[in-house]
Amino acid sequence: MSKEVDRYIAAAPRAAQPHLRRLRELIRQEAPQAEEGISYRMPYYRYHGHLMYFAAFKSHVGLYPVGNADKHLGMAEYMTGKGTYQFPLDRPLPITAIRQLIRTRVKENEAKAAAKVGSARPSSSARSAAPASAPASRRASRS
Repeated sequence: MSKEVDRYIAAAPRAAQPHLRRLRELIRQEAPQAEEGISYRMPYYRYHGHLMYFAAFKSHVGLYPVGNADKHLGMAEYMTGKGTYQFPLDRPLPITAIRQLIRTRVKENEAKAAAKVGSARPSSSARSAAPASAPASRRASRS
Protein backbone atom coordinates (compact mmCIF):
# COMPACT_ATOMS: atom_id res chain seq x y z
CA MET A 1 0.00 0.00 0.00
CA SER A 2 1.20 3.45 -0.88
CA LYS A 3 2.00 5.87 1.92
CA GLU A 4 1.07 8.66 -0.51
CA VAL A 5 -2.47 7.27 -0.74
CA ASP A 6 -2.57 6.90 3.05
CA ARG A 7 -1.72 10.61 3.32
CA TYR A 8 -4.28 11.54 0.66
CA ILE A 9 -7.07 9.78 2.55
CA ALA A 10 -5.97 11.25 5.89
CA ALA A 11 -6.02 14.77 4.41
CA ALA A 12 -9.44 14.34 2.77
CA PRO A 13 -12.62 15.72 4.37
CA ARG A 14 -13.59 13.52 7.31
CA ALA A 15 -16.97 12.68 5.75
CA ALA A 16 -15.25 11.38 2.58
CA GLN A 17 -12.68 9.19 4.31
CA PRO A 18 -14.88 6.08 4.80
CA HIS A 19 -15.85 6.10 1.10
CA LEU A 20 -12.21 6.56 0.08
CA ARG A 21 -11.05 3.72 2.30
CA ARG A 22 -13.81 1.46 0.93
CA LEU A 23 -13.00 2.31 -2.70
CA ARG A 24 -9.34 1.56 -2.04
CA GLU A 25 -10.25 -1.74 -0.40
CA LEU A 26 -12.50 -2.75 -3.31
CA ILE A 27 -9.85 -1.91 -5.90
CA ARG A 28 -7.18 -3.82 -3.98
CA GLN A 29 -9.50 -6.84 -3.61
CA GLU A 30 -10.53 -6.95 -7.27
CA ALA A 31 -7.17 -5.91 -8.73
CA PRO A 32 -4.59 -7.06 -6.19
CA GLN A 33 -1.78 -6.87 -8.74
CA ALA A 34 -2.47 -3.20 -9.53
CA GLU A 35 0.17 -0.64 -8.62
CA GLU A 36 -1.05 2.12 -6.33
CA GLY A 37 0.17 5.69 -6.33
CA ILE A 38 -0.76 9.31 -6.80
CA SER A 39 -1.26 10.86 -10.22
CA TYR A 40 -2.98 14.14 -11.02
CA ARG A 41 -3.10 14.67 -7.23
CA MET A 42 -5.41 11.71 -6.62
CA PRO A 43 -5.06 7.99 -5.88
CA TYR A 44 -4.31 6.06 -9.03
CA TYR A 45 -4.19 2.37 -9.93
CA ARG A 46 -2.22 0.87 -12.79
CA TYR A 47 -2.52 -2.66 -14.13
CA HIS A 48 -1.48 -3.28 -17.73
CA GLY A 49 -1.99 0.45 -18.17
CA HIS A 50 -4.27 2.96 -16.51
CA LEU A 51 -6.98 1.26 -14.46
CA MET A 52 -8.74 3.95 -12.40
CA TYR A 53 -8.51 6.97 -10.11
CA PHE A 54 -10.63 8.26 -7.25
CA ALA A 55 -10.86 11.60 -5.46
CA ALA A 56 -12.58 13.34 -2.56
CA PHE A 57 -14.76 16.43 -2.80
CA LYS A 58 -16.96 18.35 -0.34
CA SER A 59 -20.17 16.45 -1.02
CA HIS A 60 -19.10 13.40 -3.01
CA VAL A 61 -16.32 11.01 -3.96
CA GLY A 62 -15.43 10.74 -7.63
CA LEU A 63 -14.42 7.49 -9.32
CA TYR A 64 -12.71 7.70 -12.69
CA PRO A 65 -12.36 4.39 -14.50
CA VAL A 66 -10.06 5.01 -17.41
CA GLY A 67 -11.94 4.00 -20.52
CA ASN A 68 -15.60 4.19 -21.43
CA ALA A 69 -17.30 4.39 -18.07
CA ASP A 70 -20.61 4.99 -19.81
CA LYS A 71 -20.77 1.36 -20.98
CA HIS A 72 -20.76 -0.04 -17.43
CA LEU A 73 -24.33 -0.86 -16.61
CA GLY A 74 -25.83 -0.51 -13.18
CA MET A 75 -24.22 2.79 -12.30
CA ALA A 76 -26.03 5.22 -14.62
CA GLU A 77 -27.49 7.17 -11.69
CA TYR A 78 -23.95 8.04 -10.55
CA MET A 79 -22.64 9.01 -13.99
CA THR A 80 -21.88 12.70 -14.45
CA GLY A 81 -19.73 12.50 -17.56
CA LYS A 82 -18.30 9.95 -19.97
CA GLY A 83 -15.57 8.96 -17.54
CA THR A 84 -16.90 10.11 -14.18
CA TYR A 85 -18.98 8.62 -11.40
CA GLN A 86 -19.94 10.68 -8.35
CA PHE A 87 -21.01 9.01 -5.12
CA PRO A 88 -22.73 11.30 -2.59
CA LEU A 89 -21.19 11.14 0.86
CA ASP A 90 -24.58 10.79 2.52
CA ARG A 91 -25.39 7.54 0.69
CA PRO A 92 -23.75 4.11 0.79
CA LEU A 93 -21.50 3.13 -2.10
CA PRO A 94 -23.00 0.70 -4.67
CA ILE A 95 -20.49 -2.00 -3.72
CA THR A 96 -21.67 -4.72 -6.12
CA ALA A 97 -21.67 -2.37 -9.12
CA ILE A 98 -18.24 -0.97 -8.22
CA ARG A 99 -16.82 -4.49 -7.88
CA GLN A 100 -18.17 -5.35 -11.32
CA LEU A 101 -16.75 -2.14 -12.78
CA ILE A 102 -13.29 -2.93 -11.39
CA ARG A 103 -13.43 -6.52 -12.69
CA THR A 104 -14.47 -5.24 -16.11
CA ARG A 105 -11.63 -2.71 -16.21
CA VAL A 106 -9.12 -5.42 -15.21
CA LYS A 107 -10.38 -7.69 -18.01
CA GLU A 108 -10.27 -4.82 -20.51
CA ASN A 109 -6.67 -4.03 -19.63
CA GLU A 110 -5.66 -7.70 -19.70
CA ALA A 111 -7.24 -8.09 -23.15
CA LYS A 112 -5.43 -5.00 -24.44
CA ALA A 113 -2.13 -6.27 -23.05
CA ALA A 114 -2.67 -9.71 -24.61
CA ALA A 115 -3.55 -8.15 -27.96
CA LYS A 116 -0.37 -6.08 -27.88
CA VAL A 117 1.73 -9.16 -27.15
CA GLY A 118 -0.04 -11.19 -29.83
CA SER A 119 0.35 -8.53 -32.49
CA ALA A 120 3.82 -7.38 -31.54
CA ARG A 121 6.23 -7.58 -34.43
CA PRO A 122 9.98 -7.63 -34.07
CA SER A 123 11.58 -4.25 -34.52
CA SER A 124 12.95 -3.42 -37.95
CA SER A 125 16.49 -3.96 -36.68
CA ALA A 126 15.54 -7.40 -35.33
CA ARG A 127 13.88 -8.32 -38.65
CA SER A 128 16.92 -7.23 -40.64
CA ALA A 129 19.33 -9.12 -38.40
CA ALA A 130 18.68 -12.51 -40.05
CA PRO A 131 20.95 -15.41 -39.13
CA ALA A 132 23.99 -15.77 -41.38
CA SER A 133 22.79 -19.16 -42.63
CA ALA A 134 19.43 -17.77 -43.74
CA PRO A 135 18.96 -16.87 -47.40
CA ALA A 136 19.30 -13.17 -48.15
CA SER A 137 15.98 -13.10 -50.01
CA ARG A 138 13.14 -15.27 -51.22
CA ARG A 139 14.55 -15.24 -54.71
CA ALA A 140 17.85 -16.63 -53.43
CA SER A 141 16.06 -19.46 -51.66
CA ARG A 142 14.25 -20.51 -54.86
CA SER A 143 17.33 -20.85 -57.04
